[in-house]
Amino acid sequence: MKIICTHCHTGYQVDVSEVKPEGIEFKCAKCNQFFLITPKDIDRDNTGVLKNMNTEQPRYSEDNNLNTLLSSVVGDLKDYGDRLNNQLSKLSDIGIALSGVTDLTLLLEMIVDQAREFTNADAGTLYLKEENKLAFKIVQNKSLGIRMGGTSGKEISFPPVELKESNVSAYVAIKGESVNIPDVYQTELFDFTGPKNFDKSSGYRSKSMLVVPMRNHENDVIGVLQLLNAQNIKTNEVIAFSKDYENLTESLASQAAVAVTNAQLIKEMDNLFDSFVQVMATAIDEKSPVTGGHIRRVANMTLTFADILTKNQDKYKDISFNEDQIHELRIAAWMHDIGKVTTPVEVVEKAKKLQTIFDRIEFVDLRLCFIIEQMEKSFLNEKIKILQNGSDAKKVSILEEKQKIKRQELMNIREFINQCNNPGEFLEDEKIARLEEISKMTWTDFDGKEQTFLNNDEVLNLSIRRGSITESERKKMQNHAAVTLKMLKKIPFTKKLKNIPLYAGAHHEFVNGGGYPLGLKGDEIPFEGKIMCVTDIAEALTASDRPYKKAMPLEVVYRILREMADKGELDKELVEFFISEEVFSKYKELHESNGS
Repeated sequence: MKIICTHCHTGYQVDVSEVKPEGIEFKCAKCNQFFLITPKDIDRDNTGVLKNMNTEQPRYSEDNNLNTLLSSVVGDLKDYGDRLNNQLSKLSDIGIALSGVTDLTLLLEMIVDQAREFTNADAGTLYLKEENKLAFKIVQNKSLGIRMGGTSGKEISFPPVELKESNVSAYVAIKGESVNIPDVYQTELFDFTGPKNFDKSSGYRSKSMLVVPMRNHENDVIGVLQLLNAQNIKTNEVIAFSKDYENLTESLASQAAVAVTNAQLIKEMDNLFDSFVQVMATAIDEKSPVTGGHIRRVANMTLTFADILTKNQDKYKDISFNEDQIHELRIAAWMHDIGKVTTPVEVVEKAKKLQTIFDRIEFVDLRLCFIIEQMEKSFLNEKIKILQNGSDAKKVSILEEKQKIKRQELMNIREFINQCNNPGEFLEDEKIARLEEISKMTWTDFDGKEQTFLNNDEVLNLSIRRGSITESERKKMQNHAAVTLKMLKKIPFTKKLKNIPLYAGAHHEFVNGGGYPLGLKGDEIPFEGKIMCVTDIAEALTASDRPYKKAMPLEVVYRILREMADKGELDKELVEFFISEEVFSKYKELHESNGS
């Protein structure tokens, strides 16, 4: 490519690749003047000769010497204007880029990277105000190969900077004024003991420094951006930061502060919502510790399952959960049982069949004890009559035998009812029939009224074949899924969390359509819902804190999961993956190290 000096019109051949996007300054060997070349100046339709170059020198005066001088001045002004316009354009591009980043860690690193590139600074540090101190967030030094904080993975061990005006960064944070120092060794304005000690230990030479405040939209200083050792773009010689760079860096710092504030607000909103979720889980936990433990365990198991699925490169190689999707799934898992706030606690924690707010077996047992005492009193009165009418040892012996038999019969009934009150895997028909017979037996109460041994509700509860809840109580329990869906649909979730009601509300849906609350089937159930269905059941079967059952061994849990998959209730491939990849064991290792 041919270029021509704007001052004396001397021509040069230059490789096009040498022209950077921001332009490059050339120094004319003949007149020793600099002139700026940018990509837009290149005429690619012709021969590579600059578009803005005329082979004839513009005439400003009839005097050739004066004309050359004026041409030089005009050229310098044009070069300066082009350079400034290029910097402003780049500043605008940086602002747009910053506004699109919401990850605070990435954003802070990006601010320092862009500021250093923008000013051609060798090093940079970014502080944020925290607890009335300046906390190091990003530390970079190109010459020394230092990158700390941000996405580097290297933790910054430096202690926070106290807000004392003797420190230049603290001064800028306090006063809200920029400080531009050509050479930190040639000033007594601030205490630079720290940088000088660093120079001694590293062999570095700190020289020019530009420190600017980061002001947000409310004009509050939220941090400080410190740039070190501006370099000449051609010679890499350390130079002072120009006034132009100072002004433009202040503008960049303000844009950065607004972007940081936005990112912090977004993070705070996320934390606020997470806290809301935790509060709701705590409310359920306080209502029922059993359910609270269940929510936590299902959430952790679900996330473990999702992580293993993401890493799998075989069966589920097309399944991958990114950070936002994991966050959405985590919230859904934590809120999947939120509807249980409306479920009566006596149903949730029903450990015995007769239990409501308390275990009514005590009433039934007290009633049977009263019946036994009543029976013995009756026999005793009859014995007294026999003895009053003359001692008949044979009659007394027969009476005592009848009393013994009757007492044993009632004691057997008492023991049988207590056994039936305990939930089991299955209650046989013969036992239900015997309960019906017992319910028809009568006794006379204190007021002389005839009462049955068991009332209808007691018979209904004692006759529960499996578990501890009746069909009506089961419907109350199942209603929590519908309530969860209803409650979550009332929340105006953000775009990234819009699927939470769908995922949380589907954790009791079966693949064959036999689940609840909507009776979804097959692909109507979201994949995340199918995952939670498996983890929800696995947790329920392995839980050791249920008042109505013992924790099942893992081999039994796997057998039950496979049986449910064979019946079309659970996703068969997910169940087999859950078992083969030992998801439960890995979850226990990660989240339940205490064995709970």
